Amino acid sequence: VDQELILELPNDIRSIEHAVEYVTRHCTSCCEYARRLNLNFRVGLTEALSNAMLYGNNSDPEKSVRVEVAIKLEEVSVRVTDQGVGFDPTTVPDPTLPANISKSGGRGIFLMKALMDEVQFNDRGNSVTLVLRFEGEATA
Repeated sequence: VDQELILELPNDIRSIEHAVEYVTRHCTSCCEYARRLNLNFRVGLTEALSNAMLYGNNSDPEKSVRVEVAIKLEEVSVRVTDQGVGFDPTTVPDPTLPANISKSGGRGIFLMKALMDEVQFNDRGNSVTLVLRFEGEATA
């Protein structure tokens, strides 16, 4: 691991933008992958943080969200953990199915899976790990 970051964020959606900016700024070893980092990683992390704050912690200002980032030459991974009871990600409706188009749930998870190379939930469902790999992806 080239660099590790650990953040404890207040359960306040206004802290998301600053946290995403801070983490992305520390990914200097990934600068040749700036496009994927600035789009895929930013959106994926933003979705994970908002899900943790709004759904996981149920917007409770007494709770916090832990962010653990591992920056390597070939990938960046981030684990977002809330203090909620968790959920079963397999029960979230697929937002691309016609029956679910108008439902609000599932879009964040769908986006994370579409933009990241790996999305894994822990057994309890209160922690998600996102991985963005860089091998063979170098573009100007």
